[in-house]
Amino acid sequence: MTDARLRYGRASLALSFLVQGVTFALLVTRIPAIQDRYGISDGLLPVFLAAVPVLAGVASVATEKVVARVRPGIVLRWAQPVVLLALLGVGAGSEVWHVAVALGLFGLAVGALDASMNMMGVSLQRAYGRSIMLGFHAAYSLGGIAGASMAWAGAHWDLSLLVSYLPAVVVLLPAALIGSRWYTEGKAGGAPLAADPGHGASVPFRLLLPLCLVMAFAYIGDSTVSNWSAKYLQDVLGGSEQLATLPYNVYMVTTLLGRAVGDLGVRRFGAVSVVRGGSVLAAAGFAVVAVAPGAWWGMLGFTLLGLGLCVIVPQTFAAAGRMFPGASDVAVARLNVFNYVGFLVGSPLVGALGDAWSYRGAMLVPMVLVLATLVYARSFGAEPDRYGGGHERARAADVG
Repeated sequence: MTDARLRYGRASLALSFLVQGVTFALLVTRIPAIQDRYGISDGLLPVFLAAVPVLAGVASVATEKVVARVRPGIVLRWAQPVVLLALLGVGAGSEVWHVAVALGLFGLAVGALDASMNMMGVSLQRAYGRSIMLGFHAAYSLGGIAGASMAWAGAHWDLSLLVSYLPAVVVLLPAALIGSRWYTEGKAGGAPLAADPGHGASVPFRLLLPLCLVMAFAYIGDSTVSNWSAKYLQDVLGGSEQLATLPYNVYMVTTLLGRAVGDLGVRRFGAVSVVRGGSVLAAAGFAVVAVAPGAWWGMLGFTLLGLGLCVIVPQTFAAAGRMFPGASDVAVARLNVFNYVGFLVGSPLVGALGDAWSYRGAMLVPMVLVLATLVYARSFGAEPDRYGGGHERARAADVG
């Protein structure tokens, strides 16, 4: 495979991550507006929020079967437009069943999209022979910043959901389709090791389980920010509706910063140290949010959260690719399900604890779970790294 083709493939995949960051941010940062538009009660809201990850998990499992017949790039090429159109449907409806159908379609499409994007990212990282996975997720964070900023503008000028969503879809849909022309899947150099547990189609669950737990814990934390930060800042910390759109934006800015330098940190210090540091920092962020006396202290907590959580998910996918180089698509698809397990557990858990006890107390639960990542940090170690000695493989040419 030529260096130019890898560069184009890397750029086109980064564009897909960016588009998905915009799309997801536009959805989650306008949850209060969606709730008001369709008259969804506080008791029913967690059901809607839970339905999306359930359907996404089903689609991720199905994607594992689909990519046995067609390449992940084909799945991604068609899943991304469906996600964008489903977002538009959320803004265009007028009845509760309209938003239910749109969110259901969004969930199914986003499951296929997330699985196929990360399959391709792991494959390209193996072809590069060095850590680039955090860079793809940095593009997602950049998209999240853009999407959250659009959401803030929509709330500031009191725009309808449809007016807020339509310009983004009009621009991003053709961009994603054009970019998909250059999708490339890297191939690992060299034959798999004879004792490699990932050789062939077998992915023993007991070997993948530590990474699955880490993924679930990280997304419980992430879903807490995505689904509850706006309501928390507005209802608990007394922020305005406009200010309530900012925590997710702050969170995405700090994830962008962390991921922009994260690959360098992995190359220099190794994945274990980076994941441990991120877990401790994220736990500190949840602690600050839980005890914050006002909205701006809450912002500080979300800042720490972004810097800490940002490294965990990309490194979990990368670790699965290293552990099962002969079946990385299967490993990533199964691991991606625990992305949605985290969302499924985190969103209703925080809501239930907030209603029954307090939302401040509810923030302590993801704090404890993120700290539990320290127990499994060794699963990210260099020992199963198939790229070569240490953390990097020697390469003749830098492809981007």
